[in-house]
Amino acid sequence: MADNSIDSEFPVWGLLPKKETGVITLLNKYPNYDGKGVVIAIFDSGVDPGAPGLQKTSDGKVKVIERFDCSGCGDVTTTTIVQPKEGYLTGVTGRKLKVPENWSNPTNKYRLGVKNAFDLYPKRLQERIQEERKEKLWDGQHKLAIAEASRALTKFESLHSGKQNLTEEEKLEKEDLESKIEVLTNYEKKYSDGGPIYDCVLFHDGSKWVACVDSTEKGELDKCPLLGEYSITKEFHPLTESDQLNFSINVHNEGNVLELVGLCSSHGTHVASIAAAYFPDTPEKNGVAPGAQIVSLTIGDGRLGSMETGTALVRAMIKVMEMQKTLPIHVINMSYGEHAHWSNTGRIGELMSDVINKYGIVWVASAGNHGPALSTVGTPPDISQETIIGVGAYVSPEMMVAEYSMWQKLLGMAYTWSSRGPTIDGGFGVSVCAPGGAITSVPNFTLRNSQLMNGTSMASPHVSGIVALLISGLQQCQLSYSPYSIKRALQNCASYLDNVEVFAQGRGLVQVDKSMEFLINYGDVQECDVRFHITCGSGNTKGVYIRSKGERKSHECSINIEPFFKDLESIKVECKLQFNLKLVFICNATYVSYPTHLDISNMARTIAIKVDTSVLQYGVHSTSIDAFDVNCIAKGPVFRIPITIIQAEQLPIPHYIVHFNDVTFKPNTIKRHFYVVPELATWGVIRLRCTNEEQTGRFVLHCMQLLPKQSCKSLEINKTLTVMANTDTAQGFQVRGGVILEVVVAKYWANLGETSINYSISFHGIKPSQPSISMFASEGIHSLQVTSLQGEEILPCITLKNSVQILRPADAKISPLTARDIIPKGRQIYELILSYNFHLNKGTDVTPNYAILSDVLYESEFESQLWLLYDSNKQLMGCGDSYPSKYSIKLEKGDYTIKLQVRHERKDYLDKLTDTCILLNQKLPSTITLDVYSSHSQAIIGDKKAAFGHTLNSCTVPLYISALTPDKFSSKANNFAHFLIGTVTYAKDELGKKVDTYPIKYILNENSKKPSKTIDKDKSKNDEYKEALRDLEVAWLAKLDVSSVAESLYNQLCSQYPDHLQVHISYLQNITPSNLKHILPTFEEKEIQNYNRGDLEKIMNISNKVINNINQESLLVYLGIKNDTRPDASKIKSNMEKQKTILVESLCHKGIAMCHIYQMSQLSAEETSQDYQKVSLEEISDTWKTLLQFVDPYDKSSASIVVTFAMWHATIYKHHGRLLKLLQKYQEEKNSRETEEKLIEICSIIGWNHIVNYMSSMLPSKYPTDYRSF
Repeated sequence: MADNSIDSEFPVWGLLPKKETGVITLLNKYPNYDGKGVVIAIFDSGVDPGAPGLQKTSDGKVKVIERFDCSGCGDVTTTTIVQPKEGYLTGVTGRKLKVPENWSNPTNKYRLGVKNAFDLYPKRLQERIQEERKEKLWDGQHKLAIAEASRALTKFESLHSGKQNLTEEEKLEKEDLESKIEVLTNYEKKYSDGGPIYDCVLFHDGSKWVACVDSTEKGELDKCPLLGEYSITKEFHPLTESDQLNFSINVHNEGNVLELVGLCSSHGTHVASIAAAYFPDTPEKNGVAPGAQIVSLTIGDGRLGSMETGTALVRAMIKVMEMQKTLPIHVINMSYGEHAHWSNTGRIGELMSDVINKYGIVWVASAGNHGPALSTVGTPPDISQETIIGVGAYVSPEMMVAEYSMWQKLLGMAYTWSSRGPTIDGGFGVSVCAPGGAITSVPNFTLRNSQLMNGTSMASPHVSGIVALLISGLQQCQLSYSPYSIKRALQNCASYLDNVEVFAQGRGLVQVDKSMEFLINYGDVQECDVRFHITCGSGNTKGVYIRSKGERKSHECSINIEPFFKDLESIKVECKLQFNLKLVFICNATYVSYPTHLDISNMARTIAIKVDTSVLQYGVHSTSIDAFDVNCIAKGPVFRIPITIIQAEQLPIPHYIVHFNDVTFKPNTIKRHFYVVPELATWGVIRLRCTNEEQTGRFVLHCMQLLPKQSCKSLEINKTLTVMANTDTAQGFQVRGGVILEVVVAKYWANLGETSINYSISFHGIKPSQPSISMFASEGIHSLQVTSLQGEEILPCITLKNSVQILRPADAKISPLTARDIIPKGRQIYELILSYNFHLNKGTDVTPNYAILSDVLYESEFESQLWLLYDSNKQLMGCGDSYPSKYSIKLEKGDYTIKLQVRHERKDYLDKLTDTCILLNQKLPSTITLDVYSSHSQAIIGDKKAAFGHTLNSCTVPLYISALTPDKFSSKANNFAHFLIGTVTYAKDELGKKVDTYPIKYILNENSKKPSKTIDKDKSKNDEYKEALRDLEVAWLAKLDVSSVAESLYNQLCSQYPDHLQVHISYLQNITPSNLKHILPTFEEKEIQNYNRGDLEKIMNISNKVINNINQESLLVYLGIKNDTRPDASKIKSNMEKQKTILVESLCHKGIAMCHIYQMSQLSAEETSQDYQKVSLEEISDTWKTLLQFVDPYDKSSASIVVTFAMWHATIYKHHGRLLKLLQKYQEEKNSRETEEKLIEICSIIGWNHIVNYMSSMLPSKYPTDYRSF
């Protein structure tokens, strides 16, 4: 092809679109209005100041002027203060840190802390670094180690291939070789890179705080950057060369907290680039406001995978308030949010309103990406007051070509997924729309120059940039403005898109050039600093929102309109006195009756309107009552009252199915249907099929019902489906009877071409009399009824998947927080810390649930709740917040602690929560089914299970649920629980079974207490007393910590009870070292030399006394009996088991002492005294073989002392493989630093240096000195 036929110009203007919204037009006319003098706060995941375009503004100033991580994820506790010794500091990790000579520290005092690099890493960066580290530090070395171990075993087997029977020594040698392979395999299986642990050093250099992070992990601080606080120095640096994660520092609480500011995702940098990136050499890549400066306020918590928290949001707002005195912030962009259950109350929403109303800051927020159904706008912008600018996402023809590489240009449109208004209480939700996609800068850690991202998250910063342009121009013209005048200008000057529904675009596509002219012309109007708070009806909703079930009637509604001034406390009295507007109302809908005029001053006024739905067709209808100033109609509406009516239709009886045939869909065609769901319906099914065999289409199906005080996500499905011609695409969805259902079928916006489809919507139902079942195990049988809609087949199935333990707080403490948690002026925030302890008998997945505050964040009356879960060594295992279903943690057997933080400025509110419980949801090892029967009699005898075939008409049938049998669930075999939870389904139909589910709670009987000791009827009370006294003294013998007292008591008990062997066992437990370091075997000569030979011989002698008093042959004979039919079999069994336990423990004590003595004898060729007992390897072997007749050291049920002797036995034989295998078992039972260090020591002896390095690097994070702070 000839060169002249190729278009060599790339449509770069479509990569970060600015033409569509008038930005290019405005900057061509007013080049200085490019955002100069304006500061945009980015409430997001953090902004990378090293990303392309984020270094300087158009007038040469620093682009990113502040960086704060408000979540607490980057906090490092630096309360440890030390001075260097001989030029070195000993870090928290234990590493030696060399203090560079060029550091200036007048006090010579350093604050130390520690940080796991992965705390600062976004998920994708962590995965990349883990992969690189595994390849570099583990894979190659580990494969070589396995190969070497396998060769050694193969060599042994070939050398002994001719032997039929191996000697005891050869068997042990083979076992050792096999153990090495098993240990290596186990390490590979359990390999999990927790990330590098860095020492942090903080000090004051006389003028500012400076910090150094030892990213070398070798204490070579001279090779690490020394950074000052970002606010002062604007310094940042990659954490390491490989990660390219730019970080900076802040210092709080007079040096007690070092804040490392990283990034929890790439989202915030992309957002900031859209708003204000500046490329001097390639201006087409500029953001909307290249002259604006950025303040990065991280609200996403890296510990929660970038989820925002109440703590982070409140701290970010506090920082904004504080900065208004020194470096005022003009615009906040928040491309974050959730779906609240209600928006009329909530502490965080109230603080957001304060930021806008009191400080005059313009707040712009993404509307959400949860369309195309109505009322899917998120929070924010949906808070109690409509002060935030909510932005929907628009895609232009130029974006389709440049960003999405589409082969066909379409008309500009809203993205299919862009959230739609109105809000759930009738507000507009979406104020305007803007381009919702861009290819622009992302953080350096991505190793990318730029990236395509789309969403309302990208539309919001576009509008924030536009607001920065407007404010920049107004400031240069010395014209006043307010958040309210800016919002009115954007709405009144937006370009309405005829082909886009109002719910997606609000007032239209934002136009900055027209908005600027509007603000210049009408900047001095009296309502400039006034917002109008609209409340409708008894519910005080933001608008009139009628969801009619087809009733043809009129609705009367009172509307309250109240003006509020910006910064009400400081507004001049004259402004309040002089404020008066004479308004004329306009509404283009004939079905609305309303007054024509209103005179309003500084007071609330109420008007009445009437909405006549009798004239409306089925579907959705939207209008508004617009209030114009009679003295200046041209400036557009002063405020607007939204009105939305949904007229739902009844379904045809008796089959409740509707068909739509040969419906043509173009890209982004949206079909909405509204139905009144039949009372007995519980699920629906939509079936779609293309009419043309050559066609396929990508469709979005969104079915949703709005329930009172519940978010739009509470009862919905939102699926993307591929629709073909050769088969039906069927999708089921749950419904609630009597509630209006919206069904949206839309062709995805980027799916080119026309597609014609047939589709049907049908309804089915098996409605239970108890939608949520709570069954007590003690009931035995629980009954309920179910009623079918059309005689559907009934096949009940109850599955229990989780157990729940109720944890009561072990401790509760309320205390004031530090300076960064004080809301101006002087509003101190307090924290409540609740501590909960629990134990797991076996490993499982757990989910803590602080039920009283679950599933609420923005709407919560408390500003934050965050829990951190630690193991017994204070290692952080996981954390979670308001939405418990998002956070599941896999835990092993052991003891754990949950610490929960709740925050509020009212201490008395926190007092009310000091006794609240937390629910610990634990996944069961396998699901449990409850049996369901059709009659009470069948349930009692466990006869035929319930099943009902199809009938022609609706019918009601009873069901009976029987209690769990012991073979299905045993409290002893599972973790402790108070109740079980799961789901119930009633439908036989597969589609119905998947979606029509109900919760069940099965409340267990109180755990039975341990049976009291069997009383011998032949014993007198005096004999019982003496026996109890003996047992008490024997028990205390093991616990006494004064050796002389213990020895005296032992001698006394021996004389009193010469035949009671437990006396000897208790004394053995007393004189055996309890320190784990002394329990574990050693190869160190110094430690061997410190053995107390007298104690060791005493242990051997006492053990021999016990062993000699037990008839081992008769015990072995008994243990070989499979079924004992003697009348007193249980009594014999109890006695024999006691004997076995005592014998095993005595053999282990003896064996361990013998191993110690044998080690001592190996250090000296000659015994220093003839009185010492001598121990040979054969004697140790004999004791070992005797023990193996009764127990298997590798069995899960083996006592820890058995494993200890086995470890010592392996040590004596220098069988490092066996020793490691046993140490791993010991560590699994009781995780400890001492055992971990012993594992490291043995691996080092073998030469497995990669395992040594791996485990050593993990020690600081696995065994921290204190709990990690919130």
